[in-house]
Amino acid sequence: MDLNHLRAVALAAAYSGGNYILSRQDRTRRIEHKGDIDLVTEADLGSEKRIIETIRASFPSHAILSEECGLSGGPSEYQWIIDPLDGTTNFAHGMTACCVSIALVLDGQPLVGIVWNPFTAELFSAARGGGAFLNGRRLSVSAIDQVHDSLLVTGFPYNVKEILAPVMQRLTRCLTASQGVRRLGSAALDLCYVAAGRFEAFWEEQLHPWDTAAGHLIVMEAGGRVTDFDNRLFTPEMKSILASNGHIHDRMINLLDLKGSE
Repeated sequence: MDLNHLRAVALAAAYSGGNYILSRQDRTRRIEHKGDIDLVTEADLGSEKRIIETIRASFPSHAILSEECGLSGGPSEYQWIIDPLDGTTNFAHGMTACCVSIALVLDGQPLVGIVWNPFTAELFSAARGGGAFLNGRRLSVSAIDQVHDSLLVTGFPYNVKEILAPVMQRLTRCLTASQGVRRLGSAALDLCYVAAGRFEAFWEEQLHPWDTAAGHLIVMEAGGRVTDFDNRLFTPEMKSILASNGHIHDRMINLLDLKGSE
């Protein structure tokens, strides 16, 4: 199947979802709770509807895994993985660190990754073997090779209160070793910012495929490295992720390994 056509459909779907999110920016937001701190808004649902409609119009037989609707479609070697609004809590509070994230995988291998922030008009994209780009400009991870010179980024899982001790232990170790740690609230953007050289590494746990599938490919195509906390080659089904510029990856693995600190 033509990779350019697949990418074009992914872009059209991302723009459609992003335009809907923008249309809800200044309106009263209807917010529902999926969990204690896990939110969903009408912008999530409306964006997802438009993304799925766009994909289905071109590829009715493809499988789709989306955050709000789950898995749909029959068995297919092609699967679209969608987060219609990554950073919902940010959006619900009027913050613009949020995005649409769309990935296409073929037999489990990522083919296309699109992350679109409609508020900043930043489009991160990658196709397997074709490099990663920001608004058409080729991306490359940073060349920093020491953690103490690195700016890191992390996220807190929705069940953070249940696993607070190890989350805070990892945060403390990384904060002490690095130049600083940020927390943006969007895993997809965190990954793209590693690809763009804005951060040297990102780590988080208890994630889902729609959080990481697109950004994972973008980091890899920008020359980065992506594993889980145990240094196994990352796949979107894994619950923990460490993405880095590659140069500091082994040191980050050591910092995240709490067994080694006992």
